[in-house]
Amino acid sequence: MTRKSYFLVTAIVFSVVGLLHLLRIVVGWEAVVGGWSIPMWLSWVAMIVTAVLAYHGFTHGWRGR
Repeated sequence: MTRKSYFLVTAIVFSVVGLLHLLRIVVGWEAVVGGWSIPMWLSWVAMIVTAVLAYHGFTHGWRGR
């Protein structure tokens, strides 16, 4: 796997995860892990982090670094 394809694949994965967090926020899905109800603000943080990582992946993938 080349660096370019690696960056593009990881950017796509981070984009999908970020979109799922956005969907959770919009629809209002409740997430429970091990009996712990995950607060909605955590999805906001995760969505922002995954968006930044996806952006960097796409920019590095298109540049072919």
